[in-house]
Amino acid sequence: MKNDKVLIFDTTLRDGEQAPGASMNKDEKLEIAFLLERMGVDIIEAGFPISSPGDFESVRQVAKAIKTSTVCGLARAIRKDIEAAYDAVKVAKNGRIHVFLATSKIHLEHKFKKSQDEILAMAIDAVKFAKSRISNVEFSPEDASRSEKKFLYRILEAVIKAGATTVNIPDTVGYKTPDEYGKLFSDIRNNVPNIYKAVISTHCHDDLGMGVANSLAAIKNGARQVECTVNGIGERAGNAAMEEIVMALKTRSDFYRCDTNIKTQEIYKASRLVSKMTGFLVPPNKAIVGANAFRHESGIHQDGVLKEKSTYEIMSPESVGVPVGNLFLGKHSGRHAFKVRLKALNVELKDADLDKAFEEFKKLADQKKQVFDEDLLAIVEDNNKVFEPVWELVDLINTSGMKITPKVEVTLKSKGKKFVKVSSGDGPVDACYKAIDKIIGIQGELLDYSIQSVTHGQDALGEVSVKVKINDKSVISRAASTDIIVASAKAYLNAINKVISTEDREAKSKGAPVASSRGRRSLL
Repeated sequence: MKNDKVLIFDTTLRDGEQAPGASMNKDEKLEIAFLLERMGVDIIEAGFPISSPGDFESVRQVAKAIKTSTVCGLARAIRKDIEAAYDAVKVAKNGRIHVFLATSKIHLEHKFKKSQDEILAMAIDAVKFAKSRISNVEFSPEDASRSEKKFLYRILEAVIKAGATTVNIPDTVGYKTPDEYGKLFSDIRNNVPNIYKAVISTHCHDDLGMGVANSLAAIKNGARQVECTVNGIGERAGNAAMEEIVMALKTRSDFYRCDTNIKTQEIYKASRLVSKMTGFLVPPNKAIVGANAFRHESGIHQDGVLKEKSTYEIMSPESVGVPVGNLFLGKHSGRHAFKVRLKALNVELKDADLDKAFEEFKKLADQKKQVFDEDLLAIVEDNNKVFEPVWELVDLINTSGMKITPKVEVTLKSKGKKFVKVSSGDGPVDACYKAIDKIIGIQGELLDYSIQSVTHGQDALGEVSVKVKINDKSVISRAASTDIIVASAKAYLNAINKVISTEDREAKSKGAPVASSRGRRSLL
């Protein structure tokens, strides 16, 4: 029996970005969109165009650049929302408008103060209007899982008749259990006469930790599109995790009898990229992409895996693109070997980027006894910036201890000139950031700071993630080094460069002089 195809609708750039602190700029969204397209994601929900000019432009930019995936814009059941969504996605080779309207009694009484008939009329009008603009229209009855079933059947039948090609059944607040949610899909298929004319979709949140389980229950009961995010990021506790759903369908195809178009070897890369762009670290025990997902500590497990991997591994790390953690390169390795190893990790760089990454690798190889695949990926990610850096860290000298006030001397370079400042602080990181602020003349407010090791051992790379507020803009940046103070400085500097780059682009678009030409804080 041939397996059914389940469409992957990735909403990392829309619902995922709604997670507090996860906002991304246009270039970051575009980089993620390109990777989602390479992965084989069927539909990319790029944003909510009416929500802000920036979000509109992000959706339009993704729609213009993506060629194989369908690009979707979200809209409330309001004509101005639908017009904005259409204007944003009309440049797409394959575009979609996703209209949503709450249908549960709770929302009708407390949010809309409208009757079911009024909501039904709004839904029909919105879908018809969207259909007049574009052929591919999706409708979501928000909070469907808590809606009265008879009304849900009525509204689904009506919007399909009005032209909806996909109907999505959101478990908006993560309330349902898998049995309940699966039965809801079965009931919809049995009670909506024209349901066969549309694709049934699932969209689950993880408030009770059942987002993935509910999504799979829906697929088992007829859903053929699943809405999800990379790493499960999203509102509150997040969304159903794309990587978990995809690998569950692949690993248990005997049970679900469904496939996806996802190139699973790209999963780990996507996880790291989204983590890098949002600053949200992936927990080590996270299924599929966590650092411990393919590690075996127990002696019994280790013995079993050495004898036969399938004793304790139901999928291979290679199948999702996870580096196997073996040592492949050292300080005597050449550029060709470096390039070949990156290619084996599904990383291909332009010559200039390869040269820069290789230079960083050689520096790291001089510092570490062992260079792991994770180290190589961290080097590539650290050097692969979506902005042109204005300031570069040249040197850092740190003096600290238990009985002395930490003092850091920082040397930065910009436009060929070097600038040096010394500052003290509550700790070496605080002192370092104060010295950078003195040089650049931009005072950043550190909102969040975290660090984790890339690999293991005393000489492991430390990866620092910071969230910084600069000139009323909150940005997230990350950097890695064997010295955590250096990594902290680079991460902070990346955040500053990101803000400067954004401001320069905005100034150029308005025809104003860019910051660098104004003489940034009289230092340039």
